[in-house]
Amino acid sequence: LQDVVVGLSDGLTVPFALTAGLASLGSSRFVVLAGMAEIVAGAISMGLGGYLAGRSEIEHYDSEYAREQKEVQEMPLHELAEIEEIFEPYGLVRPAIDPLLEVLQNNPKQWVEFMMRYELNLEKPDPSRVWVSALTIGGSYFMGGLVPLIPYMLIADASNALPVSILSTLIVLFIFGYVKAKFVGVDKPVRSAGEFEMTIVGAAAGGAAFGIAKVSGLDNLCFSFNTNCFVLYR
Repeated sequence: LQDVVVGLSDGLTVPFALTAGLASLGSSRFVVLAGMAEIVAGAISMGLGGYLAGRSEIEHYDSEYAREQKEVQEMPLHELAEIEEIFEPYGLVRPAIDPLLEVLQNNPKQWVEFMMRYELNLEKPDPSRVWVSALTIGGSYFMGGLVPLIPYMLIADASNALPVSILSTLIVLFIFGYVKAKFVGVDKPVRSAGEFEMTIVGAAAGGAAFGIAKVSGLDNLCFSFNTNCFVLYR
């Protein structure tokens, strides 16, 4: 769910902001061309980011595991004292946890895993999740990015396509916020801030991009296309 949220939320807001800004130029063809380039590049970038984050998580876990192994072997008394500190807030003193300490001392591997989970709060990452995470984030970004772009594919005049793009994107952002709230266990997601938060963020991003394009005077520029490129002129 976290990967879908990251990919879809960025995919809905970033291309939406880009297409809203470019819509002031008046050419849907240019908006589609630039939008598709951004979506593909963004999906690849997000997917690679998810992959690198997953690899970093695995490397961090392995590094901490090796350190805990060394400490258990070379500083067992220090590690036992750390276990006491873990249970102390719960009112469990040394005599109460002595049976546990004895079991861990007789099983060094379990001792290390215990320290990883309860001292460092680290769960062992699943290596197969790295590629799954990368594909999920990248795919979610691509799918989300198509939502604000489709109206420009169907309507030639960007100024007419813009309101349709805004409406469709805001509706999807609202639905996405609602579904996300349901998944995280909100009892009444319609009354929560989840769906409104996503909608407001997307609207703000799109409005800012459109406003910048207007203020900078880009809407006074005309675009024409040949088979290989576009030529910009006043």
